Amino acid sequence: MSTPEPSPTPKAIKPRRFELITLGDELLLGLTANSHLTFIGGQLGRRGVQLARNVTITDEAGAIERQFRESWAGADVVITSGGLGPTCDDRTREVIAEVLGQSLVFEPIIEAAIMERFNRFGLKTLPPNNLKQAYRLEGGDFLPNAHGTAPGLWFEEAGKVLCMLPGPPNELQPMFTEQVLPRLAERGFLLSGEAYVQLRTAGIGESELEARLQPVFDAHGGAGEDGPLSVAFCAHAGQVDCRLSSPSGLLTSEQLQAIAAQCEGLLGEDFMCYGEASLAKVCVDLLRAGDKTLAVAEAGTGGLLTSEFGEICGVAKCFLGALVCNSNEAKVTLLDCPECLISQHGAVSAECAVALATGVAERLGADYALSITAFSGAPCANERGNEVGTIFVGLHAPDGVWARKLSYPGPRRTIKTRAVNAALDWLRRELVRANARSAEGACLI
Repeated sequence: MSTPEPSPTPKAIKPRRFELITLGDELLLGLTANSHLTFIGGQLGRRGVQLARNVTITDEAGAIERQFRESWAGADVVITSGGLGPTCDDRTREVIAEVLGQSLVFEPIIEAAIMERFNRFGLKTLPPNNLKQAYRLEGGDFLPNAHGTAPGLWFEEAGKVLCMLPGPPNELQPMFTEQVLPRLAERGFLLSGEAYVQLRTAGIGESELEARLQPVFDAHGGAGEDGPLSVAFCAHAGQVDCRLSSPSGLLTSEQLQAIAAQCEGLLGEDFMCYGEASLAKVCVDLLRAGDKTLAVAEAGTGGLLTSEFGEICGVAKCFLGALVCNSNEAKVTLLDCPECLISQHGAVSAECAVALATGVAERLGADYALSITAFSGAPCANERGNEVGTIFVGLHAPDGVWARKLSYPGPRRTIKTRAVNAALDWLRRELVRANARSAEGACLI
C-alpha cells in the first residue's frame, strides 16, 4: 500500500478575504477561456484559502477603476490578471497607480530584462511602447517574468496585499507558484503546506466512492462542517477526487495522512494516486517501475490518447510512440491489420482493436500497447450497426491481448475523452497487477 506524501503540519492562518479581478475583452467575448480562475482558485485552495469572488471586467479604464476601488476596500488580498503589456489597451498599471495615489517609477532592471529577451529572439531594437512595462509602483516591488516581457507588480498597504499579474497563462502560472505563493505564505496569508490530503480515484462513481469510504469517516467522528474531519468530492471525466482536511485544526497532517491510507485500503484498484497526477502520468510511473514500454494506436480519437503523454517529462524512456490511423488503408499498411478482418468485422470492432494493439506493439517493439477504434461521428448508426459512442479498446500485454466494448453516447469531444480515460484506466489496472506479481516473485527468490 502506498502512503501520502509526508508534509509538515501547516500552521493555522487568520481568515482573510481574497478577490481576483480578471481583465480582458477577450474573456467577456468568449474568445478566451478564463483559465486564471481555475488555476489561481485551485492553487489557493491547496493552501487553505478560498477565493471570495472573481470579477471579470473589460479593459476600459473606468471599469478597472470602479472594480479595483470596490475590491481594495473590501478585501485583504486583491489579485489582478491582464493589462500589464505594451499596447494601448493595457491600462491596469496606470489606473490602479492613480487609485492608490502611487507614482510610477522607471526600473532599469526591468528594461534590461526586456532587452535581453528581445535579443534572445534575434531582435536588436526595443520598440518604445515596450518601455511602459518597465515601470512599477513607487511604494511597491516587481515580480520578474522569466517567460515574457511584462513583470508582475506587488504592493502592500495597511495590512493589504495587491498582486498584479500578466495575462498570458504561460507567464502568470509560474510567476504565481514560484513567487506569489511563497510571499503570501511568508506573510501568513496562506498555509505553509498543503491544506488537505487528496485521493484520486478512477473507474468509480462519486456516490459509490462516498458509500465505500463512509466507514472510515464514521470512525473519525463523521464528515461534516462541525466535526474534526472535512470531506469534499470533485468529479472529473472518469475520475473522482476525495479531499480530506481538518479546518478546525483538530487533526494533524499526519492524522489526515493516516486516514487517507485507510481509505486507500478500502478502494483497491479504484485508488489511482495521491495528489494531482493524471492517468497518463500514473501509467508512465508504473511502466517505469516495471521497466516496461508502451505504444499506442488510435482510430477515431484523433491523437487524443497520444497527446496525454506529451506533457510528461522523460516519457520517451517508456512511451515509444504512436500511430494515428483513420483510414482503413493506413491500418493495413502501417499496422498490418488484415483487409479481410476489416471487411468481415468492420473497423470499429473488437477484432480490429486487437489487431491494432498487436500491430503497433510489434511495429515499435513495445511490451504493452493500447488501441482505440471509435465511432464518434454523425448522430446515427454506421453501416455495422454501431451507434455513436461505440468504442473498442484493445490492450496488448506480455501475457496476452484483449478487447473491450464501451458505449459512451454524447458529443464527439466527450466520446473521445471518455474513450481515452477508459483505455488508460484499463492499462493502469493491468500494470498494477503485473507489478504486484513481479514484487511477489522477487520476494520468493
